[in-house]
Amino acid sequence: MQTMISFILNNQLIKTDKPSGGSLLDFIRYDSNLPGTKIGCREGDCGACTVMEGSLNDEKISYKSIVSCLTPLGNAHGKHIVTIEGIKMECLSPIQNSFVANAATQCGFCTPGFIMSLTAHSLANEKSTKQKAIASVSGNICRCTGYKSIERAAEDISKLLEDKNINNPIEWLIEKRYLPDYFLSIPKRLNEIKENQQIANPNDVIIGGGTDLMVQKADELVESSINLFQDRKDLKGIKVENGRCIIGAATTASEIEQSSIIKEIIPEISSCFKLISSEPIRNMGTIAGNIVNASPIGDLSIIFLALNAEINLGPRILPLKDFFLGYKKINLQKDEFVKEIAFAIPTKPTLFNFEKVSKRTHLDIASVNSAIHLIVNGEKISSCSLSAGGVSPIPLFLYKTSDFLKGKAISSELIIQANEVMQGEISPIGDMRGSVDYKRLLLRQLFFAHFIKLFPNKVLASDLLSNSDMR
Repeated sequence: MQTMISFILNNQLIKTDKPSGGSLLDFIRYDSNLPGTKIGCREGDCGACTVMEGSLNDEKISYKSIVSCLTPLGNAHGKHIVTIEGIKMECLSPIQNSFVANAATQCGFCTPGFIMSLTAHSLANEKSTKQKAIASVSGNICRCTGYKSIERAAEDISKLLEDKNINNPIEWLIEKRYLPDYFLSIPKRLNEIKENQQIANPNDVIIGGGTDLMVQKADELVESSINLFQDRKDLKGIKVENGRCIIGAATTASEIEQSSIIKEIIPEISSCFKLISSEPIRNMGTIAGNIVNASPIGDLSIIFLALNAEINLGPRILPLKDFFLGYKKINLQKDEFVKEIAFAIPTKPTLFNFEKVSKRTHLDIASVNSAIHLIVNGEKISSCSLSAGGVSPIPLFLYKTSDFLKGKAISSELIIQANEVMQGEISPIGDMRGSVDYKRLLLRQLFFAHFIKLFPNKVLASDLLSNSDMR
């Protein structure tokens, strides 16, 4: 049975019985007649459909950028959705003025998406910098400007935000005419929207952030009965229990990236998330969705394989490395779903690194990716977990190479020998992302990069490349 979906769209309360699996983009344009949000790729790549999503937590509202083309309409329930029309005032906002002053728009098709991404950036509870402002539009593509004018606009915006009150950004932004006054009323109005009580049905299609299924099965989802997982409180959050870090299945990539717990346990993980899609996709995509997708190049799968993570399916808990059975085949039985991902918190200092090669830094999936997690005792590797994607039908835990490295002293010679073991352990196939030889070469380079980065005084690129057979 379809439940009523209620949310605030700009300054209007929406109540609709439209299908939960329909796209928020279509509802905005065709049901609400708000054409400022553009239809582009419908795959989350171009950013033309970017809007802001505001969520209420402990009486405070936080905003983030999302792509509306991949957002199931049901995920808008209880939220504040803001389109370009929703920030319209009697004058242009400072963000819009910065685009005008820097000639940062030409045909204008992509401009609303850029404006909404930067407006979401201005709402963050942190100081703005040029780098952060530019990173906030990592999910937006422009085919006209060459980007330099947009970068200049972003830099100007970051300077305008230097005096922002990070403890209460909404009031400051309203005072400075970045946002209309009605934003002050949104927390109270969202509080009045009751939480939807879903009736579980084993035949329902489970959907989290939608960043995968809304690409693959958009038309099918409109006609399907949907079980929405993204906002389930029992599947959210990151905690520490009994020496383990436990991540709820519906936790987004951005929430993992920003987690103080993750930063304390393995600080390097947060920095590598900049290689995982664009900011709006990280704001939406869940850890369980990335893993259940079973893509051979799923970034989160590769990262958590290297951490020797376990996956909690309710009745069963199994190592993540045993979850992938074959290409797009997973060890998931009927009526099971992912509840948590957990990994042991290291009791000794560890080293972690993630590497990825893709055609576009932020927007593309990997050609090849790899992660490594090491414990080093003096000169020797006492523990090693190595994973790789794009070189096998599944996200691959490299058992033989990991075992080969254990107990050995770190040297360029050892890394070259380990590469030979690794090359015998992988089975890449040629596809649109590269030939077999190219993928083997890429993985070699990423494997070398792990050790060059982690042991700069012991492993030199020149030694590895001059003495390695594969060139």
